[in-house]
Amino acid sequence: MSSTDQQDGGGGTTSYIAVQDSPEFAHLRRTFRTFVFPMTALFLVWYFVYVLLSTYAPDFMSHKVFGNITTGLLFGLGQFVSTFAITMIYRSWADKKFDPAAAELAERVLAHPDHEDGSR
Repeated sequence: MSSTDQQDGGGGTTSYIAVQDSPEFAHLRRTFRTFVFPMTALFLVWYFVYVLLSTYAPDFMSHKVFGNITTGLLFGLGQFVSTFAITMIYRSWADKKFDPAAAELAERVLAHPDHEDGSR
């Protein structure tokens, strides 16, 4: 028996690989990926644009917007703002869509009669 299988006293087996292969888990994984991959790509593009502008457009990045505040400084601070914004957007999305579906799947797995776990 592999470490991914647990067997109860009655001979039943709960396979976590079976859960991983289930349509519910596949939907959950697809839901996660459709949010996280585009958000990651968007952030990386934004980050690399900032780095490339810093490297190849120093005149643009050193342009004073007001006082000693430059375009480069605003873009750099924008990196922090976008990181916090993405975190807040992810948290809100996960609370509304992802976490309830994951909790429901976990509840079904743990409630399955073949599941024998001393932590319940």
